[in-house]
Amino acid sequence: MRFLTLAACVPLALAHLVSYGQGGVILRDRDVSESALIDALTPEPKFRTRSIQVSPSSDRDSPVKQASASMLITFETSSAELKPQAKTMLDALGKAMTSNKLSNFSFEIDGHADPRGGAQFNLDLSQKRAEAVVSYLQQNHHIDAGRLRAVGKGQTELLNLNQPDAPENRRVTVKTLVN
Repeated sequence: MRFLTLAACVPLALAHLVSYGQGGVILRDRDVSESALIDALTPEPKFRTRSIQVSPSSDRDSPVKQASASMLITFETSSAELKPQAKTMLDALGKAMTSNKLSNFSFEIDGHADPRGGAQFNLDLSQKRAEAVVSYLQQNHHIDAGRLRAVGKGQTELLNLNQPDAPENRRVTVKTLVN
């Protein structure tokens, strides 16, 4: 199974999104909607014209665009318990995942942590956070367990290198999985 990533995932017309140097865009509170998530997570086929191939990624064997969404799902320090604000955002994600456009796809839920604490602690914490999101989607939106995979990334993929303890480094990324 091959997973595709692209944090820049909604139309650039949404200027109120926060953008970071590594090409990432984080969907924050009011920016998270069912339609924005469907747009972000729906893979699009690459185009082929005779011998010229137009592709948004460097992976020539991939039949689809990269698709993912980073959401600023926040947690209390050293906690994997979802806040009410996070649940509201996950409700939009659950609706998007059950939409006609996304109902046939599986997803990887990546938990991220900032570098406070030890590397192993952060890896375990980010795994628990990803599992909390998966559990919420399964219990509240009846997403089949086979469609969701929780992966803890720890502190390995910081978006804001200038401020390592910034909230955007404590995020959840949803990636569309493609066989």
